[in-house]
Amino acid sequence: MNFKRLVASALALAGACSLAAPSQAQAPVDFYKGKTIQIVVPFSAGGYYDLSSRVLARFLPDAIPGHPNVVVQNQPGGGGLTAANRLANTVERDGLTIATFSRGVPQLAMVGDPNVAFDPTKITWLGSLSDYTQDAYLMLVNADSPIKTIADARQTLTHLGGVGAGSTNTTFALLARDILGAKLELVRGFPGATDIWLSMDRGEVDGQVIDVSAIMSARPSQYKAGKYRALVQFGRLTRLPSLPDVPTARELVTDPKDKALLEFAEIPFFMALPFGAPPGIPADRAKILREAFMKVATDKAFQEELAKTGIIADPVDHTAVEAVIAKGAAMPAEVRERYGKLLMQ
Repeated sequence: MNFKRLVASALALAGACSLAAPSQAQAPVDFYKGKTIQIVVPFSAGGYYDLSSRVLARFLPDAIPGHPNVVVQNQPGGGGLTAANRLANTVERDGLTIATFSRGVPQLAMVGDPNVAFDPTKITWLGSLSDYTQDAYLMLVNADSPIKTIADARQTLTHLGGVGAGSTNTTFALLARDILGAKLELVRGFPGATDIWLSMDRGEVDGQVIDVSAIMSARPSQYKAGKYRALVQFGRLTRLPSLPDVPTARELVTDPKDKALLEFAEIPFFMALPFGAPPGIPADRAKILREAFMKVATDKAFQEELAKTGIIADPVDHTAVEAVIAKGAAMPAEVRERYGKLLMQ
């Protein structure tokens, strides 16, 4: 992939605030009538991405002309990269398949990962259910662990579970090790957070890096009962009000180069739960899907249902997602290069 071309394209498209598909013949108004839309989830069932997609699938039919059926299909693999590559290259470009993205996967293209087979600026982004206003990404351990603070983690080996390259739980475990000085051993290859929770229950790993909302989706009673301990907040400029005693990573990092790396790494949280369709779908269908997505995402009843899973909706539209992608692509080459080396560890 020609990354200079990718950067130029991203900036131009962000300025125009549009990544609409190329103009094509107008589809019939009733195109979606009698059809089925598939939402691809690149992780195992029961986690943050899966639960949010299933709530979306219940509301989306009423927001789309023709009221199509909407189903969810889990396709775990490669930390979300496998599904992203498939969506961009092998899925029919007819507007009948959308996907939730592991938010860190678009960055793999920005650092030239050879396994990436898609251009994030070409994805037909629909929007994101969260921009992280009310969320935080926590380095979390079991409460019975002897590690009580990040200072303890710098002295005592901690075992954290992770998924794969591009998955933010893996990336931020490595960041905690490399720029916060934590002594970590990362156990990789879990299909999703659900599997890591089970491993934590068995004492095979001490913890994981995970969203507050994802915790509240999977383990709300245990979290409220104090079964887990947060050590650091990522993805935050300030401390989450509900966690006033847990420092942000930005508070702990003093080296300018480390700060720049952290800023780049945290960019995906501002499109924390993104959805997109393949590149090049008919422009009218892209418009329908984008409008339907935002209609649902801002609907009070939908937000209430989503909140029951522990996920708080702070939705943003496709232009906001495109702007996040453009910002990441425009970061200095040396920062992106360092991030890419981190991912190869």
